[in-house]
Amino acid sequence: MTEWFEKSFGRDYLLVYKHRDMQGAYEEVRRMMEWLELPEGAEVLDLCCGMGRHSMALNGFGFRVTGMDLSEVLLAEARKLDTAGEVRWVHGDMRNVPITDQFDAVVNLFTSFGYFSGDRDNEQVLREMYRLLAPGGRFIIDYLNPAYVAAHLIPHSVRTVEGIHIDEKRRIEDGFVRKTIVLQDGSGSGERVYEEQVKLIGQERFLDMLELAGLKIDAIYGDYDASAYEPDRSKRMIFVGRRDA
Repeated sequence: MTEWFEKSFGRDYLLVYKHRDMQGAYEEVRRMMEWLELPEGAEVLDLCCGMGRHSMALNGFGFRVTGMDLSEVLLAEARKLDTAGEVRWVHGDMRNVPITDQFDAVVNLFTSFGYFSGDRDNEQVLREMYRLLAPGGRFIIDYLNPAYVAAHLIPHSVRTVEGIHIDEKRRIEDGFVRKTIVLQDGSGSGERVYEEQVKLIGQERFLDMLELAGLKIDAIYGDYDASAYEPDRSKRMIFVGRRDA
């Protein structure tokens, strides 16, 4: 059975999320610099790099970057951005990363966690992060804030991009935030339907999972402005920590 993420991160994803730009990624990475406390030339893995926006921004700040993603379509877009061939791009599953190197930092950004229905799979991702970090290495997991999502969920929205009608319905059910995306153009070729889901993992449960994986927390931020995480108010839940030496 095909998982939702095997279908959803294709050509239509580039259209649905066309509004995400390099400048936004650059600003997010710039704010991360203080959290990572890494020297120029440090080795960084962008786990679930998507179209490569953050990988390229990290490279621009002087890090040696590897970007890994499951989607060949998104990796192809990342390679187009990387005109000088400065980033190593790897195709793989975050539960079983096909890399034996260890890194000074591993980052997992823009809610690229909680994709799996089973707890074991999500926990396995954290174990992989531990394996991929050198002793003393740093990590960032930029995740949604479940309480904020529940309070501010927009159940339905429609828009048109490049002549394509995009209908998005969102709901919370069975411990997940789920989205159904329907695309339709004027050619009469029919609808294209995609599903997305992210498991809603609360702070305490997330901290337990990190501890089981051997990862230590230094800070939890509520957004990229480094504001303290507040369960009822913060937009994000960003974990910053390390693998002990």
